[in-house]
Amino acid sequence: MDFIGFDLETTGTVAGVDQIVEIGAVRYVNFAPEATYSTLINPRRSMPAGATAVNGITDDMLIGKPFIEDLLESFSEFCGDLPLVAHNAPFDTQFLKADIIKHELPGPRGLVLDTLPIARKVFPGLANYKLGTLIQHLDLPAGQFHRAEEDASYCGNLFLEIIKKIFNPGETVVVENLVALTGRPEYRFPVVEKKEKQLDLGLF
Repeated sequence: MDFIGFDLETTGTVAGVDQIVEIGAVRYVNFAPEATYSTLINPRRSMPAGATAVNGITDDMLIGKPFIEDLLESFSEFCGDLPLVAHNAPFDTQFLKADIIKHELPGPRGLVLDTLPIARKVFPGLANYKLGTLIQHLDLPAGQFHRAEEDASYCGNLFLEIIKKIFNPGETVVVENLVALTGRPEYRFPVVEKKEKQLDLGLF
């Protein structure tokens, strides 16, 4: 199965008010990591101390970095129409959706799968279902958490363990079954046509 593991870091928790400061994604091809997409993003505001305490991203790290509207198209092209996998996906999707709509730019075309509710059903009985707890429970390699590329990789590896638990070796992965395990309707980003750039002819 081919899919995208992805994660965002932000200035806070309210989409449309707080902003994305980092995107990380790992493309898995035939169940193995094949390529990565990772970038810091200038949020046009200062990093709150609380956010920096979580992800370690500072204002100095964001100086001169591209804006989200300059990256959405390349990120969407990286993802293509592959399924996207995130842990606590509604958090990440609400931020991307807000920027897709605000800047009228196309987003990833694949459906989104959330490893959080799936993991609750596949690995019952854990104290909590934070990404770090699951990675530790499954004895998967880990280093730093709360940076987008690393968390995207952890999420992708968690998803692989979920696949191994649900499906037999060589069995076709039925995405509809995974969607059903989330307990939510299938989610995709809104379809927005690429906005044409206006040519400034300097006539006025």
